[in-house]
Amino acid sequence: MKKIILSVITLLGLTFTSQSQEIAKNALGIRPGTNNGFGGETTYQRGLSNHNRLEFNLGWRDIRDYDAIKGLALYQWVWNLDGNFNWYVGAGAGIASWDYDGTKDHDSGTSVFAAGDIGIEYGFKKVPLLLSLDARPEIGSGNYDDDNFGFDVGIGIKFKF
Repeated sequence: MKKIILSVITLLGLTFTSQSQEIAKNALGIRPGTNNGFGGETTYQRGLSNHNRLEFNLGWRDIRDYDAIKGLALYQWVWNLDGNFNWYVGAGAGIASWDYDGTKDHDSGTSVFAAGDIGIEYGFKKVPLLLSLDARPEIGSGNYDDDNFGFDVGIGIKFKF
């Protein structure tokens, strides 16, 4: 089954790489989303080629009795859909740490996790902005989530430079 999925992704990648596209060399912004209780994220993308890039995300939350931080690095493959629209898939890993100090309970922990990423983005030509919508399934260790699986959906707005 893994070979079939990998073959389909490779075939789609070869199909879309023949179209021209432009990936920003650098992009910096925010990605508000569900983020499994870690709040919004700051995000940085670094273009490696016309079809590949790295993305780094840092999420945090500091409210009442709950403090958390989460870092993630993703490698992404990018394909042009039409004009300024691209779609992308990626894979990566991260680390998360949290501390809860309620009136009756105290819990803290650190976990490592693996993540996938799939999304769509629109890059403006005349204005250096990049808008994106993506989904990120995550599986982790160390009481990462109730069942060690999380699903994160986010909308990103980034400044291209």
